[in-house]
Amino acid sequence: MGANDTGDAETDLGSELGRLKEEHRDLDAAIEALKVGIVSDQLQIQRLKKRKLFLRDRISHLEDQIHPDIIA
Repeated sequence: MGANDTGDAETDLGSELGRLKEEHRDLDAAIEALKVGIVSDQLQIQRLKKRKLFLRDRISHLEDQIHPDIIA
């Protein structure tokens, strides 16, 4: 494994992190749109919130991989 392999892995993680953050923001907008609607679909809102929590956990995991919290 060369030095460039580490850079590629970080780039891949950074790309996935950006994609997940974007999806997380999109879910915020979708949830708000459903709440404002005349007939709110509570089941759909719950599904979106569950997906949002999953994304938050995945984002946190990726951020920890990119920037590990090393205690010296």
